[in-house]
Amino acid sequence: MQTIDSLIHARWIVPVEPEDTVYTHHSLAVHEGRILEILPTDLARARFSAGIEHELDRHLLIPGLVNTHTHAAMSLLRGLADDLPLDEWLNKHIWPAESRWVNEEFVHDGTQLAIAEMLRSGTTCFNDMYFYPDVSARVAAHSGMRACVGLIVIDFPTVWAQDADEYISKGLAVHDRFRGDPLIHTLFAPHAPYTVSDEPLEHIRVLADELDIGIHMHVHETRDEIDRALESSGKRPLQRLHELGLVSPSLVAVHMTQLTAAEVGEFAAAGAHVVHCPESNMKLASGFCPVAALAEAGINIALGTDGSASNNDLDMLGEMRSAALLGKATSNDASAVPAHTALRMATLNGARALGLAGETGSLSPGKWADITAVSLDTIESQPLYDPVSQLVYACGREQVTDVWVAGQHLLKERQLTTLDETGILDRACHWQARIGSTNRQE
Repeated sequence: MQTIDSLIHARWIVPVEPEDTVYTHHSLAVHEGRILEILPTDLARARFSAGIEHELDRHLLIPGLVNTHTHAAMSLLRGLADDLPLDEWLNKHIWPAESRWVNEEFVHDGTQLAIAEMLRSGTTCFNDMYFYPDVSARVAAHSGMRACVGLIVIDFPTVWAQDADEYISKGLAVHDRFRGDPLIHTLFAPHAPYTVSDEPLEHIRVLADELDIGIHMHVHETRDEIDRALESSGKRPLQRLHELGLVSPSLVAVHMTQLTAAEVGEFAAAGAHVVHCPESNMKLASGFCPVAALAEAGINIALGTDGSASNNDLDMLGEMRSAALLGKATSNDASAVPAHTALRMATLNGARALGLAGETGSLSPGKWADITAVSLDTIESQPLYDPVSQLVYACGREQVTDVWVAGQHLLKERQLTTLDETGILDRACHWQARIGSTNRQE
């Protein structure tokens, strides 16, 4: 018998690769943080001697969920300015609050809160865009969480940098600091076409090509964004990005609610990626990403929650359900975005957009053992005829019982193993008291 680190025995395993596959009574063999094999449980017990065995005979195992767009530290602004359109929400509430409160301590505490929530929701990798990316990366690595940290760039000064050159310089230092870390990756993160001018965007394109990393950006989020771009330059933002050479397989374009048929075709031909954030878009009334049309064009579509200030949660199970239902409603097609597709959007498609499909996003031999276990023996998920449909349409994040990242058991029977839940809650209360008292006074 081969000696390995662990065996995870499950009632169902959905590897995502191959597509539309469900294994029953199978096991995952894990060694040195990676998946060795998926095989029938009887055979696994005969072939391997494991240091630890996990018996999950009422559970579904899926790849760890990939949250392909969020602003983790904004968890501390959850519920601060609800029920407002994007322009008013951002300009009159969020940016002023950030200007007053954001510092290294804020980002540390907010990112810890976000990672705890994401782990308890089954997410094992997140793609972040926020200030102090070095702090976010450090918190993620300490937690054992996989993360892509955005090297943010904005034209105007903030607590992180004074101008585009300083943003880029500081971002390159973060990239160099975490180069080679198995858990931490980087992408350039120019905020949006309306906040970053041509010269820094051209500089970012050159650097991204040199470093072979992606570019993560809000694009075509609202009708107002398009109208303002046309008024100021006579160009739609995507046209401008095309002319600057940014629309390529390196681009991870977030939101994309305002698209013409021609833009969909050009975007598909460029091989770029879309991150769909259905709940944030609905809450801010930003519009609807045309998921069915993008899929038909062959565009890789991933899912993200956006930040807690506009969602108001980091629940990727909920995001899958919203994406599936909204995809059907907006295309008037009940067969659009079926359950297996929604799961792929929340796992492998996200990993692909981030350049990590060779390392995570599916339960495939050789990949990191990034795994989420969901209990399907609850009242809310019975009777059960199809575990994937049940996962997408019926399950809640409270049914996530166990999570592994690179084979490390980060959530064990709903308990976080690398994070201090009490301490995180205490810090959240601390920030609530500080920020809330100021809002009341104003």
